Parts: sequence; structure tokens; C-alpha cells
Amino acid sequence: MPSSRTALPADADAPEETLYAGRWLSLLRRGRWEYAQRNNPGGAAIIVAVTPDDRVLFVEQYRVAIRQRTIEMPAGLVGDLAGQEDEGVLLAARRELEEETGWRCARAVLLHQGPSSAGMSTEMIAFVRAFDLTKVGPGGGDASENIVVHEVPRAGASAWLFARAAESYSIDPKLFAGLWLLEHGEA
Repeated sequence: MPSSRTALPADADAPEETLYAGRWLSLLRRGRWEYAQRNNPGGAAIIVAVTPDDRVLFVEQYRVAIRQRTIEMPAGLVGDLAGQEDEGVLLAARRELEEETGWRCARAVLLHQGPSSAGMSTEMIAFVRAFDLTKVGPGGGDASENIVVHEVPRAGASAWLFARAAESYSIDPKLFAGLWLLEHGEA
């Protein structure tokens, strides 16, 4: 069976040029392509978590880049803390879940991993399912964050998200992938 893959573009092997290097992101160019590179090699974890009373955990926060409040699943960078650069995705997911929501999980399982925006960024994201949750604190993020935690009944999660969109919240489309993985992902 012939491959359906297309040939690589002419500039795929062009030398990479750094246009800007920041703490968390760098802007690069390869041939005519410009893209962002995450400076932490571990990528990011998105946590799919359901409380013992069947409520999906969402977080709300203001995002400076889009100048808008967003609804997202708990998430965070892998290996972004000093001294923990080799942190694995499951450990990062557990840490971020507790920090952002105040819930701790007894078990975490990788559901899927892939690019967040393949045409614009090198960032890889991992969906992690958190199991056997226990409430251990208020959540809300670290000192640099102002996170509001939402516990939404699983059966009405999609409708709740569309209602927030109607109220001018930005809804991260990855939420719908997370909800699909919640119902169909292996764990």
C-alpha cells in the first residue's frame, strides 16, 4: 500500500535561527517558517479529573496573551520548577492538579500525547487522567496565579462550557478533547 505522506518542504532541513530567546519561549525560524519553541523540554500536562461525586474539574483564569478569562482543564508545564527539570509528566500532572484545584489523586495515567499547535509551536501536551481524588486544600494556584476552580457535573459539562462561552469566556477547545478522552480513553 503506498504511503499517503507528503514530501517534506524544501526548507525542512534549513538551519534553525533563533530570533528571540525568553525564559519560557523562544521564537525560531527555519527557512520561511517561524515558530515558538517551549524552553522546557517536558512540554505540558492537561489533567482530566473527576471528583468522587462525578464532577469534572475546570479552572478559570485570566490569560494575558488573549486578554480574556478562560475556562480550561487544570494544566501546567512539566519540569518548570528549579531543581525538578527532569520531572516526568505524571508527577507534574499530580503537582499541578493539587496546586490549581486543591484535589490530590491516588493514581495518574497518560491518555494521549501530541502537539498543542503543530504549525506554530514545538510544545507537546499530554492528557493525563487523575483517579481516586481526595480534597486536600483550596486550590487557586501558586502566588503568581489567581485561579477559580469549577466543579461541574459530568453529564452537563459540555452545556456548562457553552453557557460560559455565551458569557464571553474563552473556552479552550482542548477541553472537548479532554471530555472525549474521559469517556473513551483507556485507563
